[in-house]
Amino acid sequence: MAERRIGIIMHGITGRMGLNQHLIRSIVAIRAQGGVVLANGDRLMPDPILVGRDAGKVEAIARAHGIERWTTDLPDALSNRADEIFFDAATTQMRAELIERAIDAGKHVYCEKPVSDTLHVAVALARKAKAAGIKHGVVQDKLFLPGLKKLAMLRQSGFFGRMLSVRGEFGYWVFEGDWQPAQRPSWNYRKKDGGGIILDMLCHWRYVLDNLFGEVKSVSCLGATHIPTRVDEQGRKYDADADDAAYATFELDGGVIVQINSSWATRVRRDDLVTFHVDGTHGSAVAGLTKCWTQHRVNTPKPVWNPDIPQTIDFFGTWEEVPDNWPSGNGFKEQWELFLRHVAEDGPWKYDLVEGAKGVQLAELGLKSWQERRWLDVPALEI
Repeated sequence: MAERRIGIIMHGITGRMGLNQHLIRSIVAIRAQGGVVLANGDRLMPDPILVGRDAGKVEAIARAHGIERWTTDLPDALSNRADEIFFDAATTQMRAELIERAIDAGKHVYCEKPVSDTLHVAVALARKAKAAGIKHGVVQDKLFLPGLKKLAMLRQSGFFGRMLSVRGEFGYWVFEGDWQPAQRPSWNYRKKDGGGIILDMLCHWRYVLDNLFGEVKSVSCLGATHIPTRVDEQGRKYDADADDAAYATFELDGGVIVQINSSWATRVRRDDLVTFHVDGTHGSAVAGLTKCWTQHRVNTPKPVWNPDIPQTIDFFGTWEEVPDNWPSGNGFKEQWELFLRHVAEDGPWKYDLVEGAKGVQLAELGLKSWQERRWLDVPALEI
């Protein structure tokens, strides 16, 4: 069994997601476990170089996690033929240009979403990557959550019968930043910096819906800016002009109706920060990030409407939890391992820049639906 090195240029690792999920819980964790096992028994060992504008921050992160290589010189990093992959988790507005430069340098590319803030740029990137013959991928982490994996298993087993509808609730209260620090960066709430929950979350909902419930065929979306003034990281007030909530309805292939509320201005009273309630003719399920509960048709109670007496049915108690019958790790790490195998040995992979462009398409249509106050069809992308 041999060890094989694979060089990764990691850009955007000083941000919350880039540092915690992609560096520490994915690449550092993969290195700690001895790499990724390939089909022939060899171990693929990631060798990252960390790239950022702030030398002090990047060096400190590298030292803290036992990483030897770091730089502030992105062009120099891209010119190194020994590093095969370019990864980006920086801001949306920078991403398309960075990915294009990486493709021009002959790198395989893997990135966070959205891949761009406009569809035509996202499509152009996917076409460029295909023409260059490089491997390309977009993070679609929610598909790897234990709760959503359980939903996928239920669907594949035929548990739902004919699927009828899905209701999603996502979000939590993001503090305004005055008397408690905000738990999300301020750029998320400024249009000029690429902020907005529609652009952010409808990219997620596209791959979740397409993969778990049916392809999205049409959308109606209403956005809102509920908190118009916030306080940034330096304690300065600013106009939060980007949408901080989205109320969307989708029609899927097969007639499934989906409603998803996404909000950074709501307080949580549900099982998790995101929940999906799926109803079908044979059974229903509710899933959060890790847990999932089911109710089959034979176990469904028969309530009768009577507002004159207190409810006698314990509705939560009539559901049964799906057991954790398989080990579950970090979803970002699991997708990283798949992508590394895809690059190293052409392992199976479907989460490419085309899928990323589909997410941007739905977000763009959601914004247009809000602006024009109407339903919009979601056409097939020609890439």
